[in-house]
Amino acid sequence: MNDDKIIQMDMGTRTGRGDASARPTVCLGIESSCDETSAAIVDSNRNIRAHIIYSQIPEHQRFGGVVPELAARAHILAIDEVIRLTLERAGMTMADVDVIAATAGPGLIGGVLVGWMAATGMAQSTGKPLVAVNHLEGHALVPRLAAAAANDGDAPAVEFPYLLMLASGGHCQILLVRGVGQYELIGQTLDDSAGEAFDKVAKMLGLGYPGGPIVDTRAKCGNMYAFKFPRPLCDKPGCDFSFSGIKTAARTFLDHTPGPHDDKFIDDFCASFQASVVDCITNRLTHALDDARVRVARPRTLVVAGGVAKNSAIRSALEQMAAAHDMTFAAPPMNLCTDNGAMIAWAGLENYAAGRVVTTPVAPRPRWPLTEL
Repeated sequence: MNDDKIIQMDMGTRTGRGDASARPTVCLGIESSCDETSAAIVDSNRNIRAHIIYSQIPEHQRFGGVVPELAARAHILAIDEVIRLTLERAGMTMADVDVIAATAGPGLIGGVLVGWMAATGMAQSTGKPLVAVNHLEGHALVPRLAAAAANDGDAPAVEFPYLLMLASGGHCQILLVRGVGQYELIGQTLDDSAGEAFDKVAKMLGLGYPGGPIVDTRAKCGNMYAFKFPRPLCDKPGCDFSFSGIKTAARTFLDHTPGPHDDKFIDDFCASFQASVVDCITNRLTHALDDARVRVARPRTLVVAGGVAKNSAIRSALEQMAAAHDMTFAAPPMNLCTDNGAMIAWAGLENYAAGRVVTTPVAPRPRWPLTEL
C-alpha cells in the first residue's frame, strides 16, 4: 500500500459534547463502498479519536471514473493496514473498542464485501457487537457528529427532525429525517445524480477526475450568465430532480462548439452549468419545505450531506435558503462530506444506542434504500 495515498484526518483533539464523567462508547467504523478505504475511531461524546482514508483516486484517474474490479482489489490490499493505522493513531487496541460498524451497502458490491467481511471477522474473533451500517445513513447522520464543529464550537448538535438534501456521485434525494432508521423520501432524481452530472461535464471538457471539485473551482472564475442551460422540472410541481437534460444540453453545445477552448470559455461554461444545477436544487427544495411542513410542524434545520455538499455554490445557496426560511443550516466539514470511516463509526454508535445490532448473518447489498430501514 502506497503511503502517499494515506490521508490522516487529525481530529483527535476536538472536544466532544458528552458527559465527561462517564466513559463514552467507542466505535471502530469501516467504509469501503466505492473508491476510498477508510477506518475511524469515534466515541459517543462526538470525538473523532483517529481517522484514516486510503485514496484510490490515482488508480482510477486514467480511466476517468471508478473501475469496480480495480476498486475491490485495492480495498483487499489496503483494509488491514488502514485498520491497524487507525488503532495505532488512536493509541488503542481492539480491547478498547466497544462496538464495530461497517458499511453493508449500498455500493460497489466487491468493495462492500471487503469491509464487511473484515468487520465480521473482527467481531466474531473479539466478541464485540457488530452494526451493519447503510452507507447513505452514514451521510445522513454525520452532520449530527460534526456539523456544529464545522461552524463554531458552541453550536448545538443537529436535532431530529431535519430536512436533508443528500447529494453524491450516485444519489440525489430529499429526505425528512425523523430519527435513526426513520427516513421519509420526499424527492429524488429521476435519472442522473448531481455528482454524476458534474463528473460527466468535467470529462466532456477534459478537466480530469474527480470532476465535481474541478468544475466548482473553475466556476468561481466564470460568468454564470454566459451560456444558457435548461432547468428541468423547475416549472413542474413536486420535489423530484432531473439532471440528464442539463448534461445532454452541455454535450450538444460542445458538439456544436468544437475546441480547443480557452480558459475563459471553460470557466464560463462551468459557471453556467453549475448555476443551472444550483437552481434545480433550490427549486425542488423550496417545494420540499412545503411538503415537510405538512408532515411535521416545522423542521428546524436544513442539512446538506454527501460528496456534492463540498460544492461551494450549492452550500452557499442552501445556507441562504435556510436563513430565508428561518431555519438553521448544517453541513459536515469538507473532509467528512465524501465517503469516510468517521461517518460509518458515528452511524454505528447511533444504531448501537438504538439497539440495532447484528444478531443473524447479514448479506451485503449493492442497493439498499434508506426507506427500507
